[in-house]
Amino acid sequence: MAAVVDLGITPLRALNETLHALSDGTNETEWDVLNPEGRHAVAVGLDAPVTVHVRGPVGYYCAGMNKQATVVVHGSAGPGTAENMMSGRVVVKGDASQYAGATGRGGMLVIEGNASSRCGISMKGIDILVRGNIGHMSAFMAQSGNLVVLGDAGDALGDSIYEARLFVRGTVKSLGADCIEKEMRPEHHDLLADLLEKAGVTDVKTSEFRRYGSARKLYTFDIDNADAY
Repeated sequence: MAAVVDLGITPLRALNETLHALSDGTNETEWDVLNPEGRHAVAVGLDAPVTVHVRGPVGYYCAGMNKQATVVVHGSAGPGTAENMMSGRVVVKGDASQYAGATGRGGMLVIEGNASSRCGISMKGIDILVRGNIGHMSAFMAQSGNLVVLGDAGDALGDSIYEARLFVRGTVKSLGADCIEKEMRPEHHDLLADLLEKAGVTDVKTSEFRRYGSARKLYTFDIDNADAY
């Protein structure tokens, strides 16, 4: 049975301190957080293999710096959701505001609604899947990892991108500096199929997507490492 914490009664700091005290091997693996009511920094900095269901909308930085944990937001999320995520899984059942998944280094962020501007900014290894649309300047300076968008992308997608891979099913309003459309080779179809499966997406085909990435004109690119890309 899940442990229940009502933020209408329990201070947010007490919730986070309790979750921070959990470690590998804990028996308290299931948590339900009630009445978040847009509070900021809910379930941040977790570092244990637990599952936290947040039953309502959250504010800034929910599940930031997540490691190992699964955090599911049953509502929409404010700016900076899963910022600097290291591992684990974060799911937003509604929409996400600006810079979701910013600087993320690992794990998977799934947004079942839309994401606002700068989704995946400076991402460094995280996998992000958005079922809806994303706003302008998404994947700005994205270094590595994968951004999958089932809907449309706004202006300046992938501006100043490094080696992250972008897959968009819908239309792209415009590409940013040094971002170009690239060939979908068999290995990219395989990668995308794996990402869709991990995100629980079964109703689309990889052939419906286009791939975007770096033209490698804005930084020093070492051809000896080309196979890594």
